Amino acid sequence: MAPTTANPSTAPENAPSTPTPEPSATAPAQATAESRGAGERGRLMLLDGHSLAYRAFFALPAENFSTTSGQTTNAIYGFISMMVNTVRDEAPTHLAVAFDVSRETFRREKFPEYKANRTTTPDEFRGQVELIGELLDAMSVPRLAVPGYEADDVIATLATEAAAAGYEVLVLTGDRDSLQLVNDHITVLYPTRGVSELTRFTPERVEEKYGLTPAQYPDFAALRGDPSDNLPGIPGVGEKTAAKWIRQFGSFADLVDRVDEVKGKAGDNLRAHLESVKMNRELTELVRDVELPLRLADLGRAAYDRPMLDGVLEVLEFRNPNFRERLYAVDPGAAAGAAEHAIAADGVQIDGTRLATGQLAGWLAEHAAGTAPVGLAARTSWALGTGRVQEMALALADGVACWFEPSELDADDERALVAWLADADRPKVLHQAKHLLRVLPEHGWPEIAGIAFDTALAAYLAKPGRRSFALEDLAQEYLARELHAPAGDDGQLTLDADGSEAADTLMLHAHALLDLADGLRPKLEADGATELLRDVELPLARLLARMERTGIAADRAWLGTLEQQFAAEVQQSVEAAHDVVGEPFNLGSTKQLQEILFGKLGLPKTKKTKTGWTTDADALAWLATQTDHELPVIMLRHRDRTKLRSTVEGLIKTVASDGRIHTTYQQTVAATGRLSSTDPNLQNIPVRTEEGRRIRRAFVVGEGHDALLTADYSQIELRIMAHVSEDEALIEAFTSGEDLHTTVASQVFGVAPTAVDPEMRRRIKAMSYGLAYGLSAFGLSQQLGIGADEARRLMDTYFERFGGVRDYLHRVVEEARVTGYTSTLLGRRRYLPDLNSDNRQRREMAERMALNAPIQGSAADIVKVAMLRVDDALRESGLRSRMLLQVHDEVVLELVPGERERVEELVVREMAGAYPLRAPLDVSVGVGPNWEDAAH
Repeated sequence: MAPTTANPSTAPENAPSTPTPEPSATAPAQATAESRGAGERGRLMLLDGHSLAYRAFFALPAENFSTTSGQTTNAIYGFISMMVNTVRDEAPTHLAVAFDVSRETFRREKFPEYKANRTTTPDEFRGQVELIGELLDAMSVPRLAVPGYEADDVIATLATEAAAAGYEVLVLTGDRDSLQLVNDHITVLYPTRGVSELTRFTPERVEEKYGLTPAQYPDFAALRGDPSDNLPGIPGVGEKTAAKWIRQFGSFADLVDRVDEVKGKAGDNLRAHLESVKMNRELTELVRDVELPLRLADLGRAAYDRPMLDGVLEVLEFRNPNFRERLYAVDPGAAAGAAEHAIAADGVQIDGTRLATGQLAGWLAEHAAGTAPVGLAARTSWALGTGRVQEMALALADGVACWFEPSELDADDERALVAWLADADRPKVLHQAKHLLRVLPEHGWPEIAGIAFDTALAAYLAKPGRRSFALEDLAQEYLARELHAPAGDDGQLTLDADGSEAADTLMLHAHALLDLADGLRPKLEADGATELLRDVELPLARLLARMERTGIAADRAWLGTLEQQFAAEVQQSVEAAHDVVGEPFNLGSTKQLQEILFGKLGLPKTKKTKTGWTTDADALAWLATQTDHELPVIMLRHRDRTKLRSTVEGLIKTVASDGRIHTTYQQTVAATGRLSSTDPNLQNIPVRTEEGRRIRRAFVVGEGHDALLTADYSQIELRIMAHVSEDEALIEAFTSGEDLHTTVASQVFGVAPTAVDPEMRRRIKAMSYGLAYGLSAFGLSQQLGIGADEARRLMDTYFERFGGVRDYLHRVVEEARVTGYTSTLLGRRRYLPDLNSDNRQRREMAERMALNAPIQGSAADIVKVAMLRVDDALRESGLRSRMLLQVHDEVVLELVPGERERVEELVVREMAGAYPLRAPLDVSVGVGPNWEDAAH
């Protein structure tokens, strides 16, 4: 249910990118829920929402928890983990979470300085409390927030009422003021190490730690003061003295009555500050009779709303199987739904056969000779020359399945398998088909024909913002089926060590592919994405598999020379930094650099972070403009050369035995549809710097070939912008044959083209490309180094001349706000649920995505279509030249001697015809002995 007030996140305020230990709720002398026994009426667990979320935020590194849209999720992950683990261990029958509404409470009215010292909410924390609330709603956990009161007061009211009614009460909080609630029926669970350990405060534990009863705790707290709440203490009086006075006089009231009996300097200070201490005591007392909209009976645990929960988890990109397993394990509705889940998951009734040598040909003839789709799952290893299909499983919809090891096939089996794989009339369903397509030639087998469906690519088209497209995750989401075999490094299935269990698991995977295809197919049809899968992504997987196998030749000697040069430049920058500072220090240590920059040198402070003043590249560049000291410039050079050296070292390590580099292309990573590459990442090589061009010279033409040919699109994003906006002036700027940015600058600034100076052209170029990427006026000001007002005026002037662009940018966001998605020219959707978020940061980020997704996504689609057209044309023409790379908007081909002119004409024709834009596609081509010399 929703909280009783609108926005609890106004108070002080996602699978991790790096492994992070799972938080777990442990407690000293912990006992099981069964051994403790519930209270007479049940066990109520109450959580302090803001307190625990804030603790989780600082316990888990924010940089390891964020969505692809930029929403930080560490507080959400830590809070839910702590709650779930504690629910698991304590087995409450009733559960609720209390939140603060804002800092404006009755305590603030009495004492305006109350909590006035709280720092500004970290940007990374904003919005996370709202999302915690969404998760709690999906988990059917009541949440409460009452204006004018704090979460502690809500908890105190519920705990007092529940204890009186015979409940056992557990209070999970990071606020020690709750210790005053402890009695024989109420226990406080207090986090003592991040979110992973809990101390169990019973009356005995409170007395053991403080030497006081729980009832005396607020008296002690009033004397001690509380810096976190801005409650002043007494000078010279610490916790020991405060506790001694309460033990001596019995209570705060008695101490006040006999205050003259307190001797010495401490007594003088007590009397001097008595009024402030009285106020502390009044503010420290928790209210136990807050009027609440819910009663105890409303807090009984209820079954999760699974569809809603799955949706929120997907938005947060919490796909860690262990996290989800723990979350679902404490669903009160899990027991009731267990039978149904078992039918869906385990009741598939696979009739599996582990085939021995000589049995596959017969099985294929009996079961796979028709036109019914067959699920094909395989475990592969990939390395040029040694790659292998280690195991394979086939399954039909009726549950008939088989498993075999290709290494054990006899000649008849292998011929039958090869014939079946090559038969286009035998439809096959795979997951990440490219991996299998890439390795089949290692066996001397042909490409697979008849791939009717790829569940990974289909899921990518259905929901491109997902972080994981592993079969296990998709089966869990779409089929409510657990597939426990984890994915290997190459994305294929990694099975258990036991051979028989591994065979059964792979057959289950093969069968799951068919069910998953049936589940995804209607979604693609509804979204108009069926053609994208059939005509673009599936054929592209075949082409990419061939490109990965082919690779590109590398000049090892040149790479070695570059590595030495960059290493020397790194060392030179280290020595230069030590010289200008006057002492040695570790340039890679953020802490030491902070001490040097802001301590020893006293340079202007940059943005404050949790670890101190930031020293990132933007901060160093800013410092270089604010001071004459050489260190910021040296540090920028050091980091640049270190990165270049690392890039070259990585390239050297990836040169295969054939002297070529074989990158791996990823089709399901970028939500816009763009391809990415790994091992090595060729998109990391700088394009516009001299150093980047030196690295590109290491990619050379291979033996038996004549040259490399590069081809890319000129200003494709701006041409797409002109097309979709239908702005006649911008279209005319493209078709005039003049320099685009000069022509546009002359129109924006109202001068003749010959009067456009380099600065005008630079600003308009940044503006034009920025608009295609959702750049704001602030972003433009940062990019151009001008004021935000000046940038805004420049944008306004631009839009006055190109009104069609302005209208399109407004229209695309508003349409996406209604439909929930944007579309490319080929119909690729990008879902943006945050467009209607109440969280301003999330909403504005989604708006920027709505602006750039159609442009970038359309460019990605056009490049993919162009690649397929060029490859098809080469094959149909009988040419032997081949495509090697695709990086950004560029393709690289390797030319066979004598084919240059025909290939160049073919490439220009096919790429220019990939899509009919109003501002026609323009293709630039270059030829040379290496990638850099082939540039144009």
